[in-house]
Amino acid sequence: MEQKKIFLLPGDGIGVEIMDEVRKFINYMKDELGLTLVYEEGLVGGAAYNRYGQPISEEDMQRALLADAVLLGAVGGPEWNEVAYDLRPEAGLLRLRKDLKLFANLRPAICYPALVHASSLRPELVEGLDMLIVRELTGGVYFGEPKTIVHLEKGRKRAIDTQVYDTYEIERIASLAFEIARTRRCQVTSIEKHNVMKTGLLWKEVVTAVHSACYQDVTLNHMLADTGSMELIRAPKQFDIILTDNLFGDLLSDMTAMLTGSLGMLPSASLGSYDETTGKRRAMYEPVHGSAPYIAGKGIANPIAMITSLAMCLRYSFCLNKEASDLEKAISAVLNDGLRTVDISSEGMQNVSTRVMGDAILEKFRKFSVG
Repeated sequence: MEQKKIFLLPGDGIGVEIMDEVRKFINYMKDELGLTLVYEEGLVGGAAYNRYGQPISEEDMQRALLADAVLLGAVGGPEWNEVAYDLRPEAGLLRLRKDLKLFANLRPAICYPALVHASSLRPELVEGLDMLIVRELTGGVYFGEPKTIVHLEKGRKRAIDTQVYDTYEIERIASLAFEIARTRRCQVTSIEKHNVMKTGLLWKEVVTAVHSACYQDVTLNHMLADTGSMELIRAPKQFDIILTDNLFGDLLSDMTAMLTGSLGMLPSASLGSYDETTGKRRAMYEPVHGSAPYIAGKGIANPIAMITSLAMCLRYSFCLNKEASDLEKAISAVLNDGLRTVDISSEGMQNVSTRVMGDAILEKFRKFSVG
């Protein structure tokens, strides 16, 4: 069988600790389940800057391009606050997204039954929550030109950011959202601001056209971004898939963190297009939390978002749906047993370290995977 190549980039801060836990699962699936998983490791972010003077080396960038999937921990920290802007740790992450041509970011928001009371919303609003935000990742205001600060007379300045979208960018992200919807509840809510933004008007027009042409079996709703923000807090379970642009996706996906109880619980996937020659889709998987330098090295980081990022890798890059589901069930089972890292701790629960949490999930995963 063809080997499935994973490139691990632990990064900085707690990224190193949570990647240690993921490595256990890959080794188990390789050595005991007989899956053809192989991995190698590199440096990104501040760790790469310290070694190479760059946030990712050319050699590691090439290894990422050749991998079937990239798993990334986290980048950044105060140690690198004074480095040049284009050499900051985050530049390594941005280069990975750019060179891998990762145009789609998938961020699930799942409220585990054992963590219903950790949400900032009432339990009845989030119990059973299972939604997915599909965010366009390489267009919009973050990448549009011109992007500059202009010096005017009398010391005044003018900042300019440009929101730009082409038809093809909207078509490919919409098609992906509809394809994924067919594996879920066949419901997509497209969110933009067509009432005041020309890009929103085009977004709605193109999404509607893609839906009409190929995906009429999927229910499509349109919603303005301000209304969508309100509805996420008022009644989040009405959503299955939210399809949105780069800017609104950045905002809305972080809002979902508090629906689930902790930023430490949220994984993400960033996907590219299928390569016509190899038939493979480049992809990178990472937790949405940062490097958390204030707790790095203390052994208390929550590894669940990193482990569920691996589950997304198994599902979207390798079509190992059973193993992905078993891994998600293992996490839920451990939480039901009352084990908690400090970020999701509550009265009556057992606080455990990063390593103990990883070991407990692996033990449950063993039982599900051979059952």
